[in-house]
Amino acid sequence: MKFIVSSTYLLKQLQVLGGVINNSNTLPILDNFLFDLKQNKLTVSASDLETTMSSVLDVDSDNEGVIAVPAKLLLETLKTFPEQPLTFVVEENNTVEISSNHGKYALAYADGAEFPKAVELSNPSSTTIIGDILATAINKTIFAAGNDDLRPVMSGVFFQFSTESLTFVATDAHKLVKYQRTDISASEVAEFIMPKKPLNLLKGILLGSEDDVTIEYNESNAKFTYGSTELVCRLIDGKYPNYEAVIPKENPNKLSIARNQLLGSVRRVSIFSNKTTHQIRLKIAGAELNISAEDVDYSNKAEERLTCSYQGDDMQIGFNSRFLVEMLGNLTSDEISLEMSLPNRAGILTPADGLDEGEFVTMLVMPVMLNN
Repeated sequence: MKFIVSSTYLLKQLQVLGGVINNSNTLPILDNFLFDLKQNKLTVSASDLETTMSSVLDVDSDNEGVIAVPAKLLLETLKTFPEQPLTFVVEENNTVEISSNHGKYALAYADGAEFPKAVELSNPSSTTIIGDILATAINKTIFAAGNDDLRPVMSGVFFQFSTESLTFVATDAHKLVKYQRTDISASEVAEFIMPKKPLNLLKGILLGSEDDVTIEYNESNAKFTYGSTELVCRLIDGKYPNYEAVIPKENPNKLSIARNQLLGSVRRVSIFSNKTTHQIRLKIAGAELNISAEDVDYSNKAEERLTCSYQGDDMQIGFNSRFLVEMLGNLTSDEISLEMSLPNRAGILTPADGLDEGEFVTMLVMPVMLNN
């Protein structure tokens, strides 16, 4: 088995696939890339058993063969090469020899037959979406997903497809984000929960991409195909909580304010808040928003006054500043609106501008009890 490939082209593809590989694997074979050569097409795969990702590379060869190559060693070596053709030759003594312009490097390979096979999806449903839109949907929601192993359904992003729209939801019970596109739809209704790891991989690759991504899915697995790369992953098993039930419908109190101004203020004031509760207080009266925080144990306190546009009754509401900062930082609009009903009901944060036609973002932030 022998093939020739450009060093930078190979490195670029392998760095993407390398994101799948865990630092500590139960199966030693998973520390490798699988190289499957068929004439001038080299399929490289990486897997952690839950997620498998593969790319087809163009190489110069007329051989066939399958081997597993140590991922870390190969990546470290490739990073040091300037752009040049590299020749890979599989030798008799269980090593693969790489020849560059100036040297030769031999690394031991493993039997490719041991490498776990990617799951084949039986009669899947499918939807096509532009890469950048999918990356944006992941970006806007994934930060709100939980990390609680006891509630695995909340540790992923809920994909909800219908013939009218595509909806993506993430929540950790303190905050919730719903991202919806009514300008794209699926051919049939489907719901599934995607784990975070494959979503982070997809987000990194697809941001800014105008190419189509085909999403195929069944009860237990999903497959994302774009260009010459495909990612197959196991879905999170379970029923997603009824998130629509927690979004308050009647919110008569509506505050509008410049996002950066509010974000800067919350960041500053929160430095003086209690280090365990991170509690800040929003007091709204007329066109004035008063943001304050106090850490009684250390006699630290801060207060800022901002002007805003407000319709509704005067009110005081407490929030965990970390969640508020995270949400405001995730939005890109100039103006935001915060809709509230009562101090013990969730506040709804939405961007007032900067969205495409048919794009909707709703963020829900749970209040914290104020101790007067």
